[in-house]
Amino acid sequence: MNTDIQARASRFNVFPATEYDQYVAGHSQATPYHSSAWLQATESAYGHTCWLITVHHNGSLCGVLPLVKVKSPIGAGSLVSLPFCDLGGVLADNAEIRERLIAEAKALARTNRIKIMETRESGAALETEQTTDALPAHTKVRMLCELPENSEALFKSYKPKLRSQIRKAQKNGLRAELLTEPDAVNLFYDVFSQNMRRLGSPVHSLQWFKDLKAAYGDHLLISVVFQGDKPVGAGIVLLGGKQACIPWASTLEEFNRLAPNMLLYWTLLSHVCDLGYTLFDFGRSTLGEGTYRFKKQWGAEPYRLVWTEYHSGEQNPTGLDTSGNGATRASRLRPVIENIWRRLPLPFANWLGPKLRRYITL
Repeated sequence: MNTDIQARASRFNVFPATEYDQYVAGHSQATPYHSSAWLQATESAYGHTCWLITVHHNGSLCGVLPLVKVKSPIGAGSLVSLPFCDLGGVLADNAEIRERLIAEAKALARTNRIKIMETRESGAALETEQTTDALPAHTKVRMLCELPENSEALFKSYKPKLRSQIRKAQKNGLRAELLTEPDAVNLFYDVFSQNMRRLGSPVHSLQWFKDLKAAYGDHLLISVVFQGDKPVGAGIVLLGGKQACIPWASTLEEFNRLAPNMLLYWTLLSHVCDLGYTLFDFGRSTLGEGTYRFKKQWGAEPYRLVWTEYHSGEQNPTGLDTSGNGATRASRLRPVIENIWRRLPLPFANWLGPKLRRYITL
């Protein structure tokens, strides 16, 4: 290997964030999640330790790997790039730099006696025939949509049925607002926390979203759909480079007949399109399931998600499907746990959820 290449592991809070963000902004594979803002919020909201693996060549930054040491109530936890989202992983100038970053990350894991390191990266687009019988059931994919020059062209690209569904929400008296002030997080969380309890899943803390908004600033957009003065739908979009991604969106089930989700997504898509963003990341979905079909109707196409675990330094694909005995046992227990969670009073669910959610890296 080139001896002029210097690799090191640094605590996130001591590495120059400006240098890191400048490199991320100039890398073609970067996502909004790679921003230092994600690491900043992860540390401040949940107290996890964040690391940066970096490589310099002749003094210039030429590769980065952001990692979060996710604590565990039992054991040493894990190193993840990145937790609470679909993506993260290596950004490097070339394959040699990539190898150095992974090697340094393994060394960091050994030093801290952490047995599991995980990277989450995007792969190639799936061919049409690969989205049916060629892939295992429950395969997870990233749904990406290329955006045209403006929202008018985007609307014209939709099928008549989709256009009518967007208009339906408006005819039903719903209105959507794009909000930038920090207090908008409370409106989002009101909808989001109710929906997560309905789904039977522990919710992120309100502080997590407040810290994300503080860290991302104008690069975090919040859209809220109202019926009168009541929030019935809400979503968050993160911006970076020419890419926009939507990690969270929720609607209240009792209002779904009014199509708030259609107005919510259209409001965000049209806005980022007119801002000049060229790619919209709808996030992770399971092939063939409801959310996959919902995102596909907006023009999104599936891309592989390459999640790789390193157990004590040895590479092991995580396999983003639910095959295997352990997964089968978990799938059997899941409906029981979800049913119990749905019965919790909302204030209690919102208190208990974040205490568990901070350890769940998905």
